[in-house]
Amino acid sequence: MRIVIAGGGTGGHLFPGVALAHEFQRQRPGAGVLFVGTARGLETKIIPREGFDLRLVPIGGWVGKVGWRKMKTLLEIPAGLWRSWRILREVRPDLVIGVGGYASGPIMAMAAVMRLARVLVEPNAVPGLTNRILGSWVDRIYLSFEETRNWFKDRAKPGSIRVFGNPVRRDILGMGDRPSGKSGKATVLVMGGSQGSRAINRVMMEALTGLDAWKTKIRIIHQSGEKDAGWLQEGYTGRGFDAVVSPFLAPVSEAYRAADLVVCRSGATTVAELTARGLPAILIPFPFATHGHQEKNARALAEAGAAEVILERDLTGERMAGSITTLLTHPGRLDQMAERSRRLGRPEAAEKIVADCLQLIGA
Repeated sequence: MRIVIAGGGTGGHLFPGVALAHEFQRQRPGAGVLFVGTARGLETKIIPREGFDLRLVPIGGWVGKVGWRKMKTLLEIPAGLWRSWRILREVRPDLVIGVGGYASGPIMAMAAVMRLARVLVEPNAVPGLTNRILGSWVDRIYLSFEETRNWFKDRAKPGSIRVFGNPVRRDILGMGDRPSGKSGKATVLVMGGSQGSRAINRVMMEALTGLDAWKTKIRIIHQSGEKDAGWLQEGYTGRGFDAVVSPFLAPVSEAYRAADLVVCRSGATTVAELTARGLPAILIPFPFATHGHQEKNARALAEAGAAEVILERDLTGERMAGSITTLLTHPGRLDQMAERSRRLGRPEAAEKIVADCLQLIGA
């Protein structure tokens, strides 16, 4: 069996695909999985580390581009389609999966031309442009949110939509409870998305003044992104905090397992991982996310009592320190948030999607 998974660019698109790839190999040992992405995306770092092959297509973004950059994307389309056709002709996959992102477009278009079985995975409440366009060309559409049906119901094939949740990597699901016998310190995990967040990085440094009385009581694990790791580590160390700064957490599962509280963005994949693990969080939605989907994700968790939300326009060091110390001072509230987070999780999403795909292709 051969599977092609197309898309990526960011962790929000890529990691659901990684979760599905591993689940295919779990349910069908020996299945071959090929990822198709772009040279600009996070996939060039992640996919080889995950043990899968990666091919690249020359295609850029459209949304948010202007002038020459938009024209450049248009000029890349023929080469992207040609490269996609050559990959699919060589691999002859039994199934092609689009997970969103630049590379998903030409691969899924050529899969339709070649009449290959094809499905989409849409993790966000509001689908991206690529998936909205491709919705009428596929055999299945897998959604994380019931309300996302409205974006596809008039164009999707009858009976093709399934709401199974966002696939989460099995290593995250299988890490077990937080380790016993820790140092007695509470662990705060800080993440700014797969590439880090300058806004969150800066505010954590500003928050250290308000957290000074807690420096012997907390441990900080901070995913910073490549550019900010050096000065962040110096900042924590210089103030006497027990902190480990990493440009990228690999594997993130170990950090999740250690965490008592998470400070992070609220992309669909992050939210799926938090709820699958049952982790309480302070969520700072990325303010420029398409259709404000990160704020919608964050509000959903807050309304369920699983998280607190601070909008970036209201983000200050003083407020961040206050939120962290208030929650850590009340462990009963953290436990309640964790339980409510767990109730929202759909850890079986990858298993259900793969089982349905196998039924689709008769495997």
